[in-house]
Amino acid sequence: MPMTKGRGGGAEAGLSRVSAALLAMSRHLEVRDVLKTIVVSARELLDAEYAALGVPDDHGGFAQFVVDGVSEEQWKAIGPLPRQHGILAAMLKDATPQRLADVRLDARFGGWPSAHPVMSDFLGLPIADGDEVLGAVFLANKRCPKPEGGCGFTAEDEELLSILAQHAAIALTNARLHERGRELTIAGERARLAHELHDAVSQKLFSLRLTAQAATALVDRDPGRAKDELQQIALLAAEAADELRSAVVELRPAALDEDGLVATLRTQVQVLDRAHSARVTFACHGVRALPAAQEEAVLRVAQEALHNALRHADARQVDVTLARHGQGARLRVADDGVGFDPSAVRRAGRHLGLVSMRYRAGGVGGGLTVESAPGKGTVIEMEVPGG
Repeated sequence: MPMTKGRGGGAEAGLSRVSAALLAMSRHLEVRDVLKTIVVSARELLDAEYAALGVPDDHGGFAQFVVDGVSEEQWKAIGPLPRQHGILAAMLKDATPQRLADVRLDARFGGWPSAHPVMSDFLGLPIADGDEVLGAVFLANKRCPKPEGGCGFTAEDEELLSILAQHAAIALTNARLHERGRELTIAGERARLAHELHDAVSQKLFSLRLTAQAATALVDRDPGRAKDELQQIALLAAEAADELRSAVVELRPAALDEDGLVATLRTQVQVLDRAHSARVTFACHGVRALPAAQEEAVLRVAQEALHNALRHADARQVDVTLARHGQGARLRVADDGVGFDPSAVRRAGRHLGLVSMRYRAGGVGGGLTVESAPGKGTVIEMEVPGG
């Protein structure tokens, strides 16, 4: 395969950059991360000023549109997402590559919004899985001297982008399958939580009813015992309220996409601190944004560890810390509760969510450690590698 010399010099440098781009795509399992990686990789690989990738919807627009080389302020100024028309439509509907010396001179060019950057030479390819076109990736303004009346992007560039697009189709398909699997897992989790909520609250309400009946029967003949029963009613009602509050926190969709891991975890800790008698704190030190799958895994492990500390450990203090660790992050959840013997828990077949937490950590290339002993509290630490 012919290779451009590019900035790195020679075919070896070109192969190295292609390999790095493909490896970067394979690291991610979330659609949004895959799309961004494809765009960044394509722009860097072919030394273009701008790159974009559009995933079409069924209504003539784009379900997702990712850009690189345009600042956030520029992107906001440009306005609404583009429609499927002109050259973009040709790539999506005809599944044909487009390499143009000046996109503005093409008969299909329909103009840009006033804030849109000026683009001239253009290279675009469809991303297809068999006969299904998943999207289109395109580059503009190659950083090189342009031949007179010609395009800065060469046939070799088109071949490189074609290779990238083929692997992008695989990565995007895998990401979609992963997200579908996660949706099914979440649905299963919600069903489990609903079942647990039904069982726990039903038992509490049943006990409340019996206790209230007993208090009513005792009011006249034994006021002292009736008073004790009323105190028991107050206790049962408080426990039922705790069950409901905890379930609501677990069932509420995490705002990771909008707020990110740090803000989401801080909010959940604040809610738990208000809902429980135990003191629950959160601290964060230098954490950078992580790939979406890692952020979700960290959040779910934190939730499971907090659930154990507040519901089973009888903790008075729970401290959650999220800190930068190399290119990734380390989560630490420490409580002063009753603690347990991890080996005894395993032998008894009770896992306290430890299997689930280790599975989540391992699923994103991370690790989990648990330190506990009877009467000594529990410390759970999770490390993830970052992107």
